[in-house]
Amino acid sequence: MSIISWIVLGLLAGAIAKFLLPGRDPGGLIGTTLIGIAGAFIGGWISARWLDRPITKDFYDGATWAAAIGGSLVLLIAYRILFGNSRD
Repeated sequence: MSIISWIVLGLLAGAIAKFLLPGRDPGGLIGTTLIGIAGAFIGGWISARWLDRPITKDFYDGATWAAAIGGSLVLLIAYRILFGNSRD
């Protein structure tokens, strides 16, 4: 997949992660979107590096989506833990 595909996948993974973890985010919509993009890259890297599951070049592969959403969820949880009270 190209970089543009990973960005689109990250946008969608960030939206899905936000749906799975509702609530106020310190960064709002833009922060959540950037977390989704970074999560897609990190999830893909972790999947290929440590889980011995290389990411395929197919955009519709379930493992690719699971890695992107999982990476987005991890980053979103970490972001909420670190910066959760900054908007109070």
